[in-house]
Amino acid sequence: MKPRLTISARIALLSIILALVSNLALVGFIWKQTSADAVAALHREIVEQADALRAVWRTGALPALADAITQAREPGDVSLVLAIFDSRGHRIAGYAPEHLAVPLADTPFRIAVLGRDGVWNVREAGYTLHPIGTDWLLVGRPLDLIEAQQVAIERALALAVFLSLMLGAGTGLVLARYVAGRLNSIVAVIDAAGEGDLSRRVSLVRAGDDEGDAFDRLAERLNAMLGKIEQLMAELRVVTDSLAHDLRSPLARLRTKTEQAVLIADPAQREAALGGLLVETDLIMRMLTMVIEISRSESVTRDRFTLASPVELAEEIGELYAPVAEEAGLRFLIEVEARPAPLPLHRELMSQALSNLIDNALKHGASGGQVTLRLREGTEGIVFQVEDHGPGIAEADRAQALKRFGRLDTARTTPGAGLGMALIEAVARLHGGRFELGDNAPGLVARLVIP
Repeated sequence: MKPRLTISARIALLSIILALVSNLALVGFIWKQTSADAVAALHREIVEQADALRAVWRTGALPALADAITQAREPGDVSLVLAIFDSRGHRIAGYAPEHLAVPLADTPFRIAVLGRDGVWNVREAGYTLHPIGTDWLLVGRPLDLIEAQQVAIERALALAVFLSLMLGAGTGLVLARYVAGRLNSIVAVIDAAGEGDLSRRVSLVRAGDDEGDAFDRLAERLNAMLGKIEQLMAELRVVTDSLAHDLRSPLARLRTKTEQAVLIADPAQREAALGGLLVETDLIMRMLTMVIEISRSESVTRDRFTLASPVELAEEIGELYAPVAEEAGLRFLIEVEARPAPLPLHRELMSQALSNLIDNALKHGASGGQVTLRLREGTEGIVFQVEDHGPGIAEADRAQALKRFGRLDTARTTPGAGLGMALIEAVARLHGGRFELGDNAPGLVARLVIP
């Protein structure tokens, strides 16, 4: 199996390649553009020089043209080609090859080798060739300067390649160290979480109001996930401890009553004892059922939702509990203040949540003599509201009442497991809403808000 490059090595290699390619592209563009500009400038110069000499010929014929050529070229100047050729291509005057190697034809501008002898055989030149009577005027300039510029650019290109390799290597190493450092900090937190330490978090490097880089965004999401896991683990410990505590008493009573029922000889007394066993068993079953309902509500997906009318749901639950309230000597009211359109709901869980709200109001608010189920529509969504006029819950105790197994009776001497409110809050979260408790002055207002 071939060894694979580490992520740091791959980042460094990628930086080298990017730096090299970018510099090659830049220098190549400069090389091409410089060559094109130099040829264009040469073209303009030669054409202007040729036009000026042809104007001299038209006014003063060959003698004047020969003098102008002599004056145009400085002594010893080999970079400017000015000459007159006869109809056979032999030089008459000026500086040029003895015999032209290019065809005698009217040529506005062209690049070619002008001669076959000496240096002319290896020197390309840009030139123009125009007829002047029976003779020909040649104006040109060798490409030595342009070629020298190209050689300089090619040397710069080689230097740029070397510098690109060095710069890319340095940049790659710095970037690789940075990436490896950020990833190692994330890996360390994940390893700690795997070992059971959920308190550690990934540090951020953003400054001020900066949104941070991708690592900061990843760290934020990882920290949020770890926070949620830590919260769930804490809740799980509370659930486990509370469930064990709340089950111990009914199970102990169940065992005691079972032993007593076994020892009772009188059939009537044995039957009464067995009835007590059923009560304790029902209490345990209700507690376990409620735990299962909460877990179920937290694992339900939104594809299980169906369109349901909030009005029909409220009226259905109200009609179900009206006889129960009447039997308990309470006045039960259903107030529908809005008739919103059907919306996606998990009907069964919503019914269970509303039933728990009304059960709590009937149980704890009976002293107020009236319970109201109200449906209204606010700016934040649909509000199912249950109001009573009982003793209510103090503001400082409301957070405890919403916790799973949260009970205001810390001694846990009264029946119940403190799961009803937790189920309602779980159903609210499932629907993207919230569950809150308020003051009814006197009494309690419990609101289930569904957006």
